[in-house]
Amino acid sequence: MPRAWPPTPSEACLPEQATLDFSAPGLIAGVDEAGRGPLAGPVVAAAVVLDPARPIAGLADSKALSAARREALFAQVQAQALCFCVAQASREEIDRLNILQATLLAMRRAVEGLATQPARVLVDGNRLPRLAMPAEAIVKGDARVAAISAASILAKVTRDRWCADLHARYPHYGFDRHKGYGTAEHLSALARHGACPEHRRSFAPVARVLELR
Repeated sequence: MPRAWPPTPSEACLPEQATLDFSAPGLIAGVDEAGRGPLAGPVVAAAVVLDPARPIAGLADSKALSAARREALFAQVQAQALCFCVAQASREEIDRLNILQATLLAMRRAVEGLATQPARVLVDGNRLPRLAMPAEAIVKGDARVAAISAASILAKVTRDRWCADLHARYPHYGFDRHKGYGTAEHLSALARHGACPEHRRSFAPVARVLELR
């Protein structure tokens, strides 16, 4: 029986690393993001259309992989996917729109940036961006759907590289270690040095520091 769209909550559950249904006409894109929780920088989203003729072994939720394994899979996805796009919403957009709306904006940009328009989009989580094609939200999709896993890897590695570049500019914050999350180290550096231009002004720990200065 064909699935209704949008799906009911019970339909939005797929088995571990499910094989995408290519019996439906057209291709399917997986979408995920990195950087919703950190106190600084953009939120990064990726969209990936995998090639069913060139499967990629070892795809998984990027958070469950080592940094070295993520880097290796990052290169493999870029080499073997039918198409992919990495997009972002800036720190300024996060502060203006809020982090949820900025995340959905980055996801929409990633899908719209694909060289080939997919027939259907699978998005990690429980919220969907506005798209021109049918889309389905998959809770824990980054651990269940290969195309979403691939997208999570592209987004995570891109965001981590951005943090490494930011560390080179502002080494006293420790962005290379905490990746912008509100760790004790990061909060202590914020208290000592104040906010850098990439800190999200709308996030409470940053806003409190700005109020004291």
